[in-house]
Amino acid sequence: MNSNINIESPIVSVAWLHSNMHAKNLVILDGTINKVFDASTKQIPKARLFDIKKKFSDVSNPFPSAFPSAEQFQKSARELGINSDSAIVVYDDKGIYSSARVWWMFKAFGYTNVAVLNGGFPAWLKADYATESMKLYEGAEGDFVVNHKPETMKFFEDVKTASKNNTHTIIDARSAGRFNCAEPEPREGLRMGTIPNSVNLPFTNLLEDGVLKPKEDLVKAFRELATKDDPIIFSCGSGITACVLALGAAIAGYKNISVYDGSWTEWGSLVGE
Repeated sequence: MNSNINIESPIVSVAWLHSNMHAKNLVILDGTINKVFDASTKQIPKARLFDIKKKFSDVSNPFPSAFPSAEQFQKSARELGINSDSAIVVYDDKGIYSSARVWWMFKAFGYTNVAVLNGGFPAWLKADYATESMKLYEGAEGDFVVNHKPETMKFFEDVKTASKNNTHTIIDARSAGRFNCAEPEPREGLRMGTIPNSVNLPFTNLLEDGVLKPKEDLVKAFRELATKDDPIIFSCGSGITACVLALGAAIAGYKNISVYDGSWTEWGSLVGE
């Protein structure tokens, strides 16, 4: 297949990707967080490294992986050869982890022809599909255009108001131990705690061996916490795994969803016990 494709679902399987590898407008992004170029490592053929930490974060922000400006996102996307008609599939080395953050950023900037590779690189390897040595993208610049959707991202003041006035269901993706203050935060110096009026749904509850559970399981997990009409804010440690919940919720049919960018790292730093 050498024609253009359009991606209809927030996730695609490794079999789907394998069968669509020759689509003219396909762009495969490696969204593994903290990954740096290393020619000795393997990747899915034609993958391009999506550098969340440096190229696609506001590095001037004191909190990690902060949401970039529209200008920065558009410039960095174009540098990766992404066009306004690209069909984007993003994966990571853990299964589904930071790839969901990449997917959500594209959604936040108004782009819908994008999906997460279900099971990521481990599922690709398990299927025994071909790999290649990691390469830096050196192709032509793209013509990607952002169309910022501000309702998709929430920031400190938004969440402060939502928490105080109970206007949104705030769902925390951290482990039950962290949410219940039974285990410390992994980030040094960050206090334990919970955003007031939030509830817990560990992102790992949506996964099995790095693969998203079937839709009916996702529907059940979210139905216990919110109706499909409820406005929802997803939070986590630093805005990464909250996007796994956003991915699951989107598949389960929830529309009014958003992600708290700073998440507990910001809240726990700015709000005392």
